[in-house]
Amino acid sequence: MRAARLIRMALLIQSNPGLTAAALARELEISERTVIRDARALQEAGIPVRSERGRVGGYFLAPGYRTRLTTLHPGEAETLFLSGLPSALRDLGFSDAADTARLKLTATLLPSVREAAESSVRRFHLDAPAWFRESSTPELLPELARAVWGDRTVELSYARPGRDGPGPSTVSRVVEPYGLVLKAGTWYVVARVPGAREERDGGWRTYRVDRVTALAPAPGAQEPFARDAAFDLAAHWQARSAAFARALLRTTVTVRLTGPGLRRLPAVVDGAAVEEALASARPPDADGLTTLELPTESEEVAFDELARLGADVEVLAPPSLRARFRERAAALAALYRADPQPADAEGPEGAADTEDAEDAEAHR
Repeated sequence: MRAARLIRMALLIQSNPGLTAAALARELEISERTVIRDARALQEAGIPVRSERGRVGGYFLAPGYRTRLTTLHPGEAETLFLSGLPSALRDLGFSDAADTARLKLTATLLPSVREAAESSVRRFHLDAPAWFRESSTPELLPELARAVWGDRTVELSYARPGRDGPGPSTVSRVVEPYGLVLKAGTWYVVARVPGAREERDGGWRTYRVDRVTALAPAPGAQEPFARDAAFDLAAHWQARSAAFARALLRTTVTVRLTGPGLRRLPAVVDGAAVEEALASARPPDADGLTTLELPTESEEVAFDELARLGADVEVLAPPSLRARFRERAAALAALYRADPQPADAEGPEGAADTEDAEDAEAHR
């Protein structure tokens, strides 16, 4: 454990000369006292780590020295080769460059490490889109990716959904594209409106790439825009996604659930809604039933989702939603009141092939 930490510390100092003891402690999740001890251990191992005091002080390696700790371990190579997403790279127009880089890296690996890397690719594959959904690459995605990579301000035309009234259905925006996100087979671009940093939302906008109908360099933008060094794409996306999910929950329904229904609830209802409902849930009653105030997008959505729980959920309010479930229950009771007419039994030739059935079941 300590050996791995020492290697990481040496590589951090090599790639970021001048890191302070406090910065190294945060990065390595250790105390500053441990940083000092580890620096001495590296010196004793022959790695010329030196510390400098003062305003621009920190830890450095001797001028011209490069560690020889960059040899990949088989486990590291497996992880590195798993980090590539072939379909995403192809969509972005980077597949040729990625293939070339992978070939160059493979050529430098020891045979044992090379085998580990190739083995991981044979064992794991990421298929991002959901089932029963065709995934197509937006026509302008590669050009937009180049703008993101080059920090180029662009003017994009965007088709706004649900615009049936008067006025344009397509709008133009000048934006600074900061990053691209692939979510469940759909590409999004996270961008900032120039000059809008003082707004409440910081000027950040998110656009679906398949709704971008035109893309061009912004008028008068000759130089790359000044990227905010503090921007973290993953953290930004996570925060905005959570806020978006919460904003959709405009309706509240009161439900009573059995134990199995409560356990299955996260599988049929939005996770943010379940978390909020459980935070204010009452204890189960004498019959083991739990009553929840469940946030939802609408009564229509609540009906479609809660119907999957069958008799493990009872809607108490609003009355209109309870009435819909009463009608559904009456229709089902009428449908199943009598046994169906017996059908001819299928012969052996009509039986489903066992292997095909198992494969189909696995893909549901």
